[in-house]
Order: sequence, then structure tokens, then C-alpha cells
Amino acid sequence: MSGPSPFKMRFVHLDLKGAPPKVSYLSEAFPLFRALGATGLLIEYEDTFPYEGHLRLLRAQHAYSPAEVKEILRLAALNELEVVPLVQTFGHMEFVLKHQALAHLREVALFPNTLNPHEAESLALVGAMIDQVMELHPGARWLHIGCDEVYYLGEGEASRQWLQQEQNTKAKLCLSHVRAVASHVLARHPATAPMVWDDMLRDIPEDQLSESGVPQLVEPVLWDYGADLDVHGKALLMEKYRKCGFPRLWAASAFKGATGPSQALPPIEHHLQNNMQWLQVAACAPADMLQGIILTGWQRYDHFSVLCELLPVGIPSLAVCLQSLLHGGFAEDFRARVEKLLGISSLEITGVTSEGAASFPGSDILALVTQVSLHLRSSVDEMLQRDRCVTGWFSPYHRRRKFIHPVMVQHIQPQAHSLLARWRALVQELEAALLRVFHEDAVEEWLEENVDPGLGQLQALLQDLDGATGSQPPQASPGPDTGQDP
Repeated sequence: MSGPSPFKMRFVHLDLKGAPPKVSYLSEAFPLFRALGATGLLIEYEDTFPYEGHLRLLRAQHAYSPAEVKEILRLAALNELEVVPLVQTFGHMEFVLKHQALAHLREVALFPNTLNPHEAESLALVGAMIDQVMELHPGARWLHIGCDEVYYLGEGEASRQWLQQEQNTKAKLCLSHVRAVASHVLARHPATAPMVWDDMLRDIPEDQLSESGVPQLVEPVLWDYGADLDVHGKALLMEKYRKCGFPRLWAASAFKGATGPSQALPPIEHHLQNNMQWLQVAACAPADMLQGIILTGWQRYDHFSVLCELLPVGIPSLAVCLQSLLHGGFAEDFRARVEKLLGISSLEITGVTSEGAASFPGSDILALVTQVSLHLRSSVDEMLQRDRCVTGWFSPYHRRRKFIHPVMVQHIQPQAHSLLARWRALVQELEAALLRVFHEDAVEEWLEENVDPGLGQLQALLQDLDGATGSQPPQASPGPDTGQDP
């Protein structure tokens, strides 16, 4: 499959609710995005937006300043990348509703995911968030208002009472809030079209969707990140939306962040297949109905989850996906173009990632993260679980009782020290590379999640060896006898 792209607009999603890159890194990345075929950015700020006034409590420690947001927009414009801001207004409100001062606006008191749509204060809250974001994004043609994964909708006390009334349904409740938020956008910012994720709309009957008035207010973004998405099913869904009165639709694929909440390296082949199948879906769409595609790059599954693939690590996957969407396929000549743009001698598609040298912004992070992800745990496991001197003479039983044959110390201790020193040197290099792109809290989190468990095992082994041998150094010995005979 090869030919002109059916997606005239190709937006790269920047999920900033985890490891938001420094502006200096974005200044290097944006020209590459453009060269690879991107035409815009969907920027999901969450708690990195510089909210002011009564919303200031939403800011994360390293939120961008207003000046930094303006600089991001300037850099985007310089590289001909149109910016669409994203503000969550219904589901995924954890970064808002986790605060005690706003907890009374939860749909279910225990969970900070979902906003209570019955409270007038809820609409006032999201309206204020939207207005502050739009103030820094004047002229934005679209504003994404989220509205995906509205978990526990209808389960709050106010909702249960409301649903007891005749003809009231969860679908009606959902549509009512989407309509209210979209109406606020259009009333205050009439040149800006609201976009929504489509998952809460998919199962609503056609007549209810049509009668709600929502199709005249929002542009749904059909999202599916699977490598085996149902092309025919998506075509039927587009037809349903067309019949309901939605004049324009968007697609959303993924280039990272969609194959596991703690994934460290993106499986490029999975994401390539996902985007290729979206090309098949686009071929079924009525002319001019699909506005474009958003390549999502999730950084966390939600506000409370761990970091998944860091943005620099996902660049080769993004490159492959953008080029496939731009050219209607991924032939060998496009592979060569990607390799040239990324400075990679040989791009690996079917494996986890390429381990060779590269020269794109953040390529040093990719190389070092690859080393840690593929080899740190395995090298530690090799020593702790398969070295017969450790498993046979310094088992958990021995370690708890601080008991070891002195001759075994000479075999285990130098190896453990050497392995620990090698990894510490690499991690020091990785930490320096990460700090050039991310703030300290993101670097600390990634290292604590992905590095510390492995290094901690080695450190614990050495501490236990010290405890077992006491202050006396082990006696010289020609080495352990590891034969079978007693």
C-alpha cells in the first residue's frame, strides 16, 4: 500500500502529565517532527499548564510558565506546526479532583477520576480552566475537551437520584455535560471548534445522539491503538456518526504509550501496524469527513500511574508512523529516509528497538535506556539466580543467617562489585542525559522505577556479604572448587 496520504493533518500528541520536556528540547524536536511529516501538535498540559488565581493549586512543581507556553507556541509556528490544546473536562480529572479543596466535585466521593456533572460549580470549574488555556492559545482552531473514559458515571448519589426519573439514562447524562462544555467553548471562543474522544459516544443509539444536539457542537476523535483494530467496525462507526449529524471526524493512533503502563521501549512494529490499519479505515471514509489523525504518545495511563516510554525513546516509532501515514505505506525508500533523518545506520522495526548509534535529539537517552531495559535486570538475574556460587553457597537461607564459606566470598564479591560499578557508570551517564531534557523529579522517578530495583539487589548482596564476613578480610585462596565432588 503506497500513495498520497488520506490524512491531510497529522498531529503529534504531547502528553505532558508525565516527564514534560524542557522547552530547550522541544526546540530541537519540533523541526524533526515537521521533517518527518507532522503538521500539528495536540498538547495535553494537565498539571503543567500555568493556571492562575483560584486554579493555581492545579500546577505541578515544574509547570511551564506563561512565557514558556508562549515560547512553545512560537517554536511550533516557526516549524509550521498547528497547536491544539487539550483540557480534560469530564473523565481523567485526577489532577484536579485529587485536591481536597475540589474533592466535593467528584462523581463518586472515593475516586478522583470523574467530575460530578450535576453541580453548577463543576461546569464553572472546567469553564475557568478552558478560558485560561484559551487565553494563552489565541486563534486556536480547535480545543480538545477530552471526555474519554468517564468511569463511574451515574454511580454518584446525585446521579442515582437523577437516573430514577423517567427517561433519564447515563447516555443522556453524558451528552448533557458534553453539550454544556462544548457550548461554553463556542460561546466564549466562537472561532474554536471543540473536539472529544469518541469512546463515550460509540454505544449511544443513533436517535439519542442525533436528538442531543451534540453532533452540531463537537468533532469526535475515533481512537484505537491496537495492531489488529477492526477496520470494518470503524467504517461502520464512521457511518453511524455521519448519520447522526457529525460533519467532521478525526482518527487517533499511537506511536508510544499504548502497550503497557510501565513499558520502557515502544514496540515499533505494533505501532506501525496500528497506523497502517488506520490508513485502511481512512480509505473507507466519505470524502472530506476525516479531518486528520492524531498520533498519541501517552506518558502515563492516568495521573497516578507510572511513566511509560519517554518521548525521546519514542522518536524512531514516531518517525516510522508519520512516514507511513504521509506516504500511505512504509516502503524501503521511506525506511532509508527515516534512517537519514534520525541518523540511524539500520532501523530495527520488528525487534524492540535499534541498539545502534543515532543522532536525533535525545538519541543518547534511547541508547542508554535500551541498555538498561534489555540488560540490567538480566545481568543481575544472571548473577543472583544462575551463578552456582551464589545459589549454592549464599542462598537466602545463608544470607539471613550471615553464613558463608570464606572461599566463596572471593568468587562472588569481585564479580558483584564489577557489575555494580559498570551499571553505576552507565546510569550516571543516563542521568546526565535525562537532566538535559527533563526536570529532576521526572528523572528521579524514572530511575527509581527502572534502575534502582536492579542496582538495589546488587547492593543488598554486597551488604549481606559484608555482614557474613564481618570486619575480617577473607583469606587468600586459589579460588572456589565448583566441581560436583564433595
